[in-house]
Amino acid sequence: MCNQKGGVGKTATAVNLSAGLSLAEKKVLLVDIDPQANATSGLGIDYRCLKMSVYDCLYEPSLTKQVIVKTKWPHLSVLPSTPDLAGAEIELVEKESREMHLRKVLTILHDDYEFIIIDCPPSLGMLTVNGLVASNSVIIPIQCEYYALEGLEKLLKTLKAIKNGLNENLIIEGILLTMFDARLNLAKDVVDDIQKHFPNVVFRTIIPRSVRVAEAPSYGESVIHYQISSTGAQAYLNLTRELLNHA
Repeated sequence: MCNQKGGVGKTATAVNLSAGLSLAEKKVLLVDIDPQANATSGLGIDYRCLKMSVYDCLYEPSLTKQVIVKTKWPHLSVLPSTPDLAGAEIELVEKESREMHLRKVLTILHDDYEFIIIDCPPSLGMLTVNGLVASNSVIIPIQCEYYALEGLEKLLKTLKAIKNGLNENLIIEGILLTMFDARLNLAKDVVDDIQKHFPNVVFRTIIPRSVRVAEAPSYGESVIHYQISSTGAQAYLNLTRELLNHA
């Protein structure tokens, strides 16, 4: 999950897509490389109680399997983050093969999971670059608002540079429209505009603005586990089906 803009539903999508895939009985690992650790706490893990996190794995990949936390839901595990990870943004710059550290971590886990979902921070810094270099594909959540396309061009240039120089296998899995409010003509205009600009890349599923999606993290649950009948949960289940059909 990648978008340098904050507040676009990136972490919510990472958490809920991971939950949806686990309900489909796919073995899923959610990797949180955002120092805010919202994906970690969003699945009920208190990062303040962790002795180690993905930060330690970046420097010592052999620790990775010890650091992974199994959630209370079958098939769903987390490689958690803590605020300490903010230091890695600066520290990695001085390291050899600085873009490859997360790839080395995830290579160890390649045969253990069917899906590894990476929640990147809202920036195009070294942690996000590590996430993109380690990935096969990227989902770009975009909020249905006036500034939706702002920054997308820069992100696409970054993706192209990484594909050309560091990860030739990287593809765009899809652009995901989030926080859609059907009452607003502007939101409908944004949807039409993005679908027109990227006709073959936008997911058919559109994630609505939802109180339940916003509430669920405070209970340490995905919205799918919190209230599966809600419109937000149903949208993320539809996204899960769409992604599985892609795969």
